[in-house]
Amino acid sequence: MACQFQIYRWIRRLLVPHLAPGRAKLACAALVVILAAPLLVIELNSESYFWQPLPFTGRAAAFTAGIWVAGSTGAVLLLAAGAFLRRRFAGVRAASNSRSRGGFAAGRRRLLQTAVQAAAALAPFGAAGYGTLIVRKNFLLRETDFPVSGLHPDLMGLRLALLSDIHLSPYLSLPELERVIAMANETRPHIALITGDLITRQGDPLETCLARLARLRADAGVFGCLGNHEVYADCEELATTRGRALGIEFLRLQHRVLRFGNARLNIAGVDYQRQRRPYLVGAEWLLEPGTVNLLLSHNPDVFPVASRLGYDLVVGGHTHGGQVTIEILEQTLNASRFFTPYVAGLYRRPGSALYVSRGIGTINLPMRLGATPEVALLRLRRA
Repeated sequence: MACQFQIYRWIRRLLVPHLAPGRAKLACAALVVILAAPLLVIELNSESYFWQPLPFTGRAAAFTAGIWVAGSTGAVLLLAAGAFLRRRFAGVRAASNSRSRGGFAAGRRRLLQTAVQAAAALAPFGAAGYGTLIVRKNFLLRETDFPVSGLHPDLMGLRLALLSDIHLSPYLSLPELERVIAMANETRPHIALITGDLITRQGDPLETCLARLARLRADAGVFGCLGNHEVYADCEELATTRGRALGIEFLRLQHRVLRFGNARLNIAGVDYQRQRRPYLVGAEWLLEPGTVNLLLSHNPDVFPVASRLGYDLVVGGHTHGGQVTIEILEQTLNASRFFTPYVAGLYRRPGSALYVSRGIGTINLPMRLGATPEVALLRLRRA
């Protein structure tokens, strides 16, 4: 919003001096509408309950708006950073200019400065388009060993296929979801896991999403937990009952014990654990002594609590791997790091391990950068 306002100020400063007062007001009003429209489309496609666009119209509008908002925001930030640096080193530049001979060098510098500013303004739009049109649907199969202390030999190599944060909405098409499910099935998992956020908001096709997820094939079944967007869309009960009818067990403070040879695996699940509230209240009663205890929790922040309770393994999502992640000076920067240290991949504590999925879909902006969507295949191994 602040970046769009800055763009408004820049364009207004250029336009108003050249227009009559009446036309200047009309132009400013039109500019407000043009700059506010992409923000409105992003908001309506992300959270609103009453906005149900046609699929093609919604996707086209969302992708165009997302590219504009992300690209223009990046351009404003880069240009603002450049202006700050120019002011910061104004004295050095003035001294350099005084040593220059003739107008050719000065003109060349001005041309170079203009070229750099143009590149800084255009590069974010290229990155936003790449993240929206290519990276967003570049689903990867990511295989990871999932370590368990004292793992029973009959559980060695057990394969868990993990899907999270599907967000079937204008940002994710049905063919894209079907491709993800086919990728998961190709791993021939013993167990398929789904850790929440099937859709984004009310009006999204929950039952269609569940019908496609019912095509998952796993020897011992499909289990899941629910995420925060099931809460927002007020569809927890519907997802649970419809999922059960389709063969998907959403575990809501429940557990199931599965037997593999002479070994047992206990799968427990909880609803979305809200921040600033006690985590995993009652989850201690879902533990099974003498088994490997696996917890499904959409929110990965529960990991320290789950480890203290005695869970060997925890899987979750929620973060989208940051969704837009930038690496600067060997430091990874993304919005998720402001809220949790558990952003993506494998984490370990004494006696416990956590895997955080980068997820399938997107929210807010229909793009990914530095956080490729994934189907995770987790193999149990002895720690």
